[in-house]
Amino acid sequence: MECPPIYRLPQDTFHMIFLSLPLRQILICRSVSKPFHQLLTSPSFLSLLSSRPPLSLLALRPSHHHHSRHRHSLSTYGPTTFSLLAFDISTNFWLRFDLSYLPYYSISPVTSTLGLVYLWANSARAPEAPKSLVVCNPLTRSYRVLPQLGSAWSKHGSVLSGSGNRIVVITELATLYFNGSGSVMKYWMKFSSNLPSKPRSPVIMANRLYALCDLGSPWRSVWKLFTCDLPVSEVRTAKLGWSRVERSEWGDVFDILKRPRLVKGVENKLLMVGGLKSSFSLTAPCSTILILRLDLVSLAWDEAGRMPLDMYRCFLESSKFKVFGGGDKVCFSAKRVGKLALWDCGEWRWIDGAPGFGDGVYRGFMFDARLDAIP
Repeated sequence: MECPPIYRLPQDTFHMIFLSLPLRQILICRSVSKPFHQLLTSPSFLSLLSSRPPLSLLALRPSHHHHSRHRHSLSTYGPTTFSLLAFDISTNFWLRFDLSYLPYYSISPVTSTLGLVYLWANSARAPEAPKSLVVCNPLTRSYRVLPQLGSAWSKHGSVLSGSGNRIVVITELATLYFNGSGSVMKYWMKFSSNLPSKPRSPVIMANRLYALCDLGSPWRSVWKLFTCDLPVSEVRTAKLGWSRVERSEWGDVFDILKRPRLVKGVENKLLMVGGLKSSFSLTAPCSTILILRLDLVSLAWDEAGRMPLDMYRCFLESSKFKVFGGGDKVCFSAKRVGKLALWDCGEWRWIDGAPGFGDGVYRGFMFDARLDAIP
């Protein structure tokens, strides 16, 4: 067949045409033909996308650790098991990113930063086999394996990622840190955490770690905010200097929330989310879900959002709920709810159409998809 005239256009003209499209349509055009795919995945074109706003997605991950090629239960994972399921917030569409190009038997996506997804991967069928931490870009099908970790870290560690390809794996007793920017660092730096209790919902904000710790007793929780600077020198073993963040003017800000957890906010804002107690009694019920916002410069709290009562009624039967997201978007899930509640730029709405996972509870992270992100 005669080559269509469009393919005879100069490359600069092609670039000009496609750069006028939003990222969502560029991804669609990659599937139109082989010439389009070659052009839109070429290094010269990808280098022009560095200033393009990312595609903001809400990615879900399986409710348990293994995400296997040989598990095809529709009730557990939906029709395609070896993929990353994501919700396009701006268009209200569910998307699937194929991860079958990864040479592993099972995977478990855990977090994402700047267009890169971090996941635990197992090359063997045995569940006790050592797992690797892998970073990949599902849009370009590129990936990189990070230095090997012990199996205990994949079972008990919380994985955090930040700008500059920095990764933190944190437990109650120790913290591992890897700076993947450039190719200088070839090993994990291990630090003693010296935290008073197991950290809850740790997050990376700029060059600092933040986490909540329970200083109370088995009968009553007393939550406090702790922070520490990320290391700047390549010392293999040291202590992280965790310190409590506290102000007298905060009053009872940590006592009014039940089961609080942290979420990374916009720029220098840190979000704290939990059930709003109706009183300070140990058995006090919650009246709704509250989102508080801490300005890390002025260290002043304000209220960012309060779940509407008609939405919160769907969460009353569940004693626990999951919170995930980032920026100005926070998502909520719980057993027997069957859908996701979303706080989006101050507005509340439901997200329908999510597949049913094993225990009926959704977990996830924000995925700002980018074509120019390099693992």
